[in-house]
Amino acid sequence: MSSTAPPAPHQDKLPAAVKTALTVLIAATFVVILNETIMGVALPKLMEDLRIDAGQGQWLTTGFMLTMAVVIPVTGLILQVLRTRTVFLIAMGLFSAGTALAAIAPGFLVLLLGRVVQAGGTAIMLPLLMTTAMTFVPPHRRGRIMGLISIVIAVAPAIGPTLSGLILHVLPWRWLFILVLPFAVAALVLGLTVLKDIGETRRVRFDVVSILLSVFGFGGLVYGLSSIGEAAKGAAEVSPLLPLGVGVVALALFVWRQLTLQKTDSALLDLRPFTVRTFTVSIILVVLSSASLFGVLILLPLYVQQVLGWDTLGAGLMLLPGGVVMGVSSEIVGRLYDRFGPRPLVIPGAIVVSGALWVMTTFGVGTQTWLIVAAHVVLSIGLAFMFTPLMTNALGSLPSSSYSYGSAIFSTLQQVAGAAGTALFVTVMTLVSAGALRTGEAAVPAMAAGLHSAFVVGACLSLVAVVLAFLVRQSPAQELEEGHDGAPLGAAH
Repeated sequence: MSSTAPPAPHQDKLPAAVKTALTVLIAATFVVILNETIMGVALPKLMEDLRIDAGQGQWLTTGFMLTMAVVIPVTGLILQVLRTRTVFLIAMGLFSAGTALAAIAPGFLVLLLGRVVQAGGTAIMLPLLMTTAMTFVPPHRRGRIMGLISIVIAVAPAIGPTLSGLILHVLPWRWLFILVLPFAVAALVLGLTVLKDIGETRRVRFDVVSILLSVFGFGGLVYGLSSIGEAAKGAAEVSPLLPLGVGVVALALFVWRQLTLQKTDSALLDLRPFTVRTFTVSIILVVLSSASLFGVLILLPLYVQQVLGWDTLGAGLMLLPGGVVMGVSSEIVGRLYDRFGPRPLVIPGAIVVSGALWVMTTFGVGTQTWLIVAAHVVLSIGLAFMFTPLMTNALGSLPSSSYSYGSAIFSTLQQVAGAAGTALFVTVMTLVSAGALRTGEAAVPAMAAGLHSAFVVGACLSLVAVVLAFLVRQSPAQELEEGHDGAPLGAAH
């Protein structure tokens, strides 16, 4: 087959086909990831127009995350079986079809189906982008490229609520999908026109048992975690303990089966990247950071709307400066990573994130707007200093043959972390607020008390991240690349 070989480590300029592929993939992935967080702000309008309750409406976000968690583990194998162009067309074709279906949905069930189809495409795009970048970008330039990818995985979800609030201020909810559809179709057509196949494919065996265990394992965990908040309010149809129990058991069996199958290189999701210390430490920090990011994205809009009385537009605009700053910072941090490595960036980043979360624990019924925005901006800067170095360091510590599995692990755990962070923060907030109401507190002070407790929990978790940040090793990318060529995983770590 026609393919572009990976550049030599010393090569500074990327081949034109790789540049084109990365440009198309980054732009397309930004569009698809943006959709993950647009539904939260839209929920009140959707409940009114579709005549559904909050529990049903939450499925528009939960269903999206659930689909992502189920599909992503399979992408490690998909990326080895199918060519780059084919995988891209499948991903953007699914996303475009799901967007169109959601835009014309006559009712809740069709809208939910559209979101699920969207998520199927989204789940494939991120591992495809990360694997392509790690395979074809020389080590000394990866920081800059991964900085751009950090904009996709961190900034797009952060500005989703802002764009949603702006659109809903003047237009019906269908326009959330109508306005995205032209960009999705344009990306699909652009990829069809200019994207070339890069890399090689190989024959692999799909293990049906592993796929089923993956569905029940990751699906059960995300569903259970996502329903904890509703259970805390007494509104969950099924106790979250049931899906969580099924998820834990299925995930344990999944891990056991992968450890068995990877001995013959036939695992659905090869887990040998976890034998590399650098990868494992970086992934744990990414999980903690993602939980903080998604938790705060849920709490801050609730705080300014239900405690301070802001409208949807104000809540969306409040998150905008942080999203913009994170985008600018991510690109700068990528360049700094190429020069200094991870430690000088991750340690200050973790401290800044912790400081911002502790400031948020002071938020109450009379907090001034400037402090809220400033705390979110500082948090965004700290997260930017963590995401890019950790992502680059984690995947850069693996041999090239493990990039697809490493990126699938990264993306899967980020989704689970997002669901866990959201569940933890919302559950604490709900339980404390309910307790305050029972003692005779008014609704607004009770909500403020719940939010305060949730921020305290997040701030305490951030201290764990600060400690772990000192365990991140500063390993020159060039040395990593040379040290892993043909070496067994974990041998040098």
